[in-house]
Amino acid sequence: MAAPVRKMIMMANEDGNCYSYDTRKLDEAKCVHKDHVSAVMDIDYSPTGREFVTGSYDRTVRLFQFNGGHSKEIYHTKRMQRVFCVKFSGDGSYVISGNDDTNLRLWKAKASEQLGVILPRERKKHEYHEAIKKRYKHLPEVSRIAKHRHLPRPIYKASKLMHVMANAKRRKEQKRKAHSAPGSITTQPLRRRRIIKEVE
Repeated sequence: MAAPVRKMIMMANEDGNCYSYDTRKLDEAKCVHKDHVSAVMDIDYSPTGREFVTGSYDRTVRLFQFNGGHSKEIYHTKRMQRVFCVKFSGDGSYVISGNDDTNLRLWKAKASEQLGVILPRERKKHEYHEAIKKRYKHLPEVSRIAKHRHLPRPIYKASKLMHVMANAKRRKEQKRKAHSAPGSITTQPLRRRRIIKEVE
């Protein structure tokens, strides 16, 4: 018996997050995709459906796995302005972004991928390196290098500030709950935040 096909929809929000919903259950998000520090303007899925690209007011383009909470790649340039639209190419090899500076930019969907003709020996070498990284990804040194991304200074500062504010808000809610009557204050998880409205 074949498994039922889930129909997922993606919502971009001005809080810098993207929310994945199952169309059969819209009261709770299946996954919250974070990392942008400003409003997300556009989303586009790759032809495979395993990843998606987002463009944001924070002047960056990010690539996410369909079930990943954080971005796996980030694209930006010094003169790049606010990103209003993003689109995958038909074969999923490239990402096109449209910006406020009236330019279209073309990015590789896989940043480290070598373009052009690859000899069999080179292909085996790349496959071997990928297998080594996958095997030892649990080691702190390997995971730190794999996750490292260069960020522009304003985005780095904004992400640190958002992290500090989120921690302060969490501590405030914990203290309020600890000093209130049991059950009088309930906190709503981020996944159950109502950003969509169902209309009959």
